[in-house]
Amino acid sequence: QLQLVESGGGLVQPGGSLRLSCEASGSTLDNYAVGWFRQIPGKEREGVAFLSSVKDATYYPDPVKGRFAISRDNAKTTVYLQMNNLEPEDKAIYYCAARGPATSVLESMTVPTSAEQYDHWGQGTRVTVSS
Repeated sequence: QLQLVESGGGLVQPGGSLRLSCEASGSTLDNYAVGWFRQIPGKEREGVAFLSSVKDATYYPDPVKGRFAISRDNAKTTVYLQMNNLEPEDKAIYYCAARGPATSVLESMTVPTSAEQYDHWGQGTRVTVSS
């Protein structure tokens, strides 16, 4: 059973950077699509970065495009979220999620962007952006 554990959250000043990690156990993330989501209390979970299961195609919504970057290590056990030029509005609990393994070529080439499409979730890591 795939399990995900996030780390790397903390307090950072506006304009600063953080790198979040999502470590997999029970399975590697080979052939899994991975997404990073965030949630502010009282609001719906919002996707911020997505990675397809193969070819590592990425997608970022406009609020974070150019500031956030998702990547996967060669061993396929850890996924990262590099966050630069952080803003107070980025304050949230950040979750990583995985979907897979992909069962078709089409599925492996797509980038799921909805939380409902993901099967496995970590417990979250808190990011605070404040001066």
